[in-house]
Amino acid sequence: MVAVIKERRVLDSGDRGMNTIVAEDLARIDEIIAGYPRVESSVTPALQDINAEFRYIPREGGERLAQHVGIPCSKVFAVATFYRSFTLTPRGEHMVKVCLGTACHLRGAPRIVDAFEKSLGIEIGETTEDGMFSLDTVNCLGACALAPLVKIDEEDYGKMKPSRVPKIVDRHAGGP
Repeated sequence: MVAVIKERRVLDSGDRGMNTIVAEDLARIDEIIAGYPRVESSVTPALQDINAEFRYIPREGGERLAQHVGIPCSKVFAVATFYRSFTLTPRGEHMVKVCLGTACHLRGAPRIVDAFEKSLGIEIGETTEDGMFSLDTVNCLGACALAPLVKIDEEDYGKMKPSRVPKIVDRHAGGP
């Protein structure tokens, strides 16, 4: 079974795992933040850029942003935890989203989730240890005619069947 990343490692831990923050990362965070004015309305767009760059919002990124705009860290992290598009835990290179809307649910989405959990060795909300995949569910992807629907990154897989999951995972992992 694949081990799962569940907690952050600290700066200078000597481990270069996918969620380790090093000096180069801090410099990149500072570069992103410097592109925004020192006003509270910069928080959300700056968080979007940090989240896009690192596939999550490192604690240090939130702290540095708070210092930049002159607000308490709690306000920055209130924004970061309010919006579902932000995450405080590292996400994989490939984001797997399984729709659990009514049409998808009725057409077997729970079985699709089970198949991804088995194939990836992780549960919903987790990331594979190699940082390749994260698995999540969404309430609706807005394409009910394709139910059940899975979105991996920007690619849609409609009328999914559990039997297709291993091949799709292999394809995104760089396999045959």
